[in-house]
Amino acid sequence: MTNHDELTLELALLEEELEAEAAQDPLDLISELSDQTQDIAAQRELIDQALVELQGNHEQQLQGLKFFCEHRDPRALPLLLPLLDSSCPILRMSAVYALGRNPHPEALPLLLPKLQQDSNGFVRKALAWTLGNYSSFEVIPALLRALGSDIAAVRLWATSSLVDSSLNNSNQREAVAQQLLLSLRIDSEPAVRSNSAWGLGRLHAYLEPDLALSLGEALVAACIDDADSGVRDDARNALEQLQNPALLSRLQNDWA
Repeated sequence: MTNHDELTLELALLEEELEAEAAQDPLDLISELSDQTQDIAAQRELIDQALVELQGNHEQQLQGLKFFCEHRDPRALPLLLPLLDSSCPILRMSAVYALGRNPHPEALPLLLPKLQQDSNGFVRKALAWTLGNYSSFEVIPALLRALGSDIAAVRLWATSSLVDSSLNNSNQREAVAQQLLLSLRIDSEPAVRSNSAWGLGRLHAYLEPDLALSLGEALVAACIDDADSGVRDDARNALEQLQNPALLSRLQNDWA
């Protein structure tokens, strides 16, 4: 059991490490590597160097992870998986993003429980994004739980990933659409409501008629009643994608 002094020390060290890494939006940590065309030999050298860095010290591992957040190589998988259990949340978060860029079925059983269990919001946000790159039906229940109960940043990415995943899993589209409808109506974060409207616009063509009708009604209501102008705009954009003249006419009549 960790005593009070040990816990205080651990928290202080974590705070210093997070400050040192600036703890910014996780996606901003992905390095912007040169867009210049490189020959095959030079590219292979960069990949080999990044693989070595993944096995080095903390700073080297961060550099290797940043590389594999942009590049794919199957040899990275066995080096990325152990970093999911790192005591450093920045390493865990970066490993999760790298496994989103380098998806592999072996990683999924390790990633799924962490979306619910990891105590760090940045790591869970990374997980919500990464799971959208896995086509397995297993990711959808985990993302639905996150959309219903996690912090706003995680809910935001869960929305996008749910839409991507449900396009590959037809038998789960109804459950995803129902949760997005609920989020559009009640989520406290405007960005999540906006993303829900966008997602519903993408799913509309794949839904049964009754659910598609409910979706259209929800978008009309959001266009008229949502308190946030950004949500209203995104709902209208989604509504226009449905190409339903009757709904658009109703919207014009309600505004008149």
